[in-house]
Amino acid sequence: MSKQTINLVSDTVTKPTPGMLEAMMRAEVGDDVFGQDPSVNELEDKVATMFGHEAAVFCPSGTMTNQIAIKVHTQPLDEVICDHYSHIYQYESAGYAFNSGVSVNLLQGSNGKITADQVAGAIKPVYDWLPRTRLVVLENTCNKGGGSYYTIDEVKPIRDVCQPNDLRLHLDGARLFNALVETEEDPAAVGALFDSVSLCLSKGLGAPVGSVLIGNESFIREARRFRKVMGGGMRQAGYLAAAAIYALDHQVERLKVDNERARRMGELLETLPYVDSVRPVRSNILIFDVKPPYTAASYLEKLAEHGIQASPFGPQTVRFVTHLDVTEEMVDRVMEVLPRV
Repeated sequence: MSKQTINLVSDTVTKPTPGMLEAMMRAEVGDDVFGQDPSVNELEDKVATMFGHEAAVFCPSGTMTNQIAIKVHTQPLDEVICDHYSHIYQYESAGYAFNSGVSVNLLQGSNGKITADQVAGAIKPVYDWLPRTRLVVLENTCNKGGGSYYTIDEVKPIRDVCQPNDLRLHLDGARLFNALVETEEDPAAVGALFDSVSLCLSKGLGAPVGSVLIGNESFIREARRFRKVMGGGMRQAGYLAAAAIYALDHQVERLKVDNERARRMGELLETLPYVDSVRPVRSNILIFDVKPPYTAASYLEKLAEHGIQASPFGPQTVRFVTHLDVTEEMVDRVMEVLPRV
């Protein structure tokens, strides 16, 4: 193999496939702010039905869909419960505070996953000097948790805590289909447990741009208002929606391949003397720690000499992410290089 760059930085680096580009070129479009883009309407109806909800709204990013969900579900001085690894806390620029005027109650879960008992113990009593606990956010799969995911049986007890305590439950479904191809659970059964779901389309699914926020009609009506005020009201967005529809129709089942390739590389890393530990590999994210004298930075420099790119995830921590633009030949090349760096 030639010295082709192998990009394991993220599954956000994927390019549209030829079939996806063709679908984008054929897209029927209109002005989505007026609700007149047929392709966007088709995508929103498709995803809402898939997850058993009434409505959905197409947005530029998963950060926007998460932030809109927090805004609609809460009032200023409320509080959001989430894991300390949660994307809304780690990677959304404290948007919960800026956009919604709420605080977060961070729980120390296991690889990004929290339990019903933890949620129940985190609900604050009603006093003037405390924020009101209002929303619980789960992430599936959890990025910093190494691609860990919740099953339906793990979510149900959390839902059972939320309902009698008047808490809303939101799913940050950043890589939700990477989990669903493993659990083989029905998306509608997953959706039934949540008041809202954010589904990212531009990661492993391979669409170039976009996420969808799913909920009931009144929730989505409010979500559209906040999408507009946040600058997310796109016009002929149907070209992007067509790519997302293509991804949902053609590129879901192949996520199993990405997950398997990450597991295979994880198994190899566990045997290498310079590796201190490897997080459990549940989907397409592989996180591991290197031993001194390596640091994450110096290790990545070594990989770069072999045409392999990846992400630093801490002083000693490295992340690999597999995706549709990483071929079997590329994985074989990585497996060949890893023992030699």
